[in-house]
Amino acid sequence: AWRIARLMRLGRTCPDLDAGLMFEPDEWRAAFILNRKAPPSAAPRLNEVVRLVAMLGGFLARKGDGEPGVKTIWQGLQRVMDFAAGIRYAREIGHE
Repeated sequence: AWRIARLMRLGRTCPDLDAGLMFEPDEWRAAFILNRKAPPSAAPRLNEVVRLVAMLGGFLARKGDGEPGVKTIWQGLQRVMDFAAGIRYAREIGHE
């Protein structure tokens, strides 16, 4: 719960922070992949990743929608964490 609240606040107050401060590399890459966008080679901005995560939770990101809330970030983060775990698991299996 604290992570979700922290993501929401930092995404709004410090949108230009490096996403690598709050997300593992597999997590922010998963957010891009699940939104069918090519992940960048370097860590993107925090607000960009928070919005991608929230979009997976139902946030529509329309012009007048404002910033995502706790519920959409929470729901999207569940999907991202599951997908990131799958990425790590696939990487481990590939090395055996």
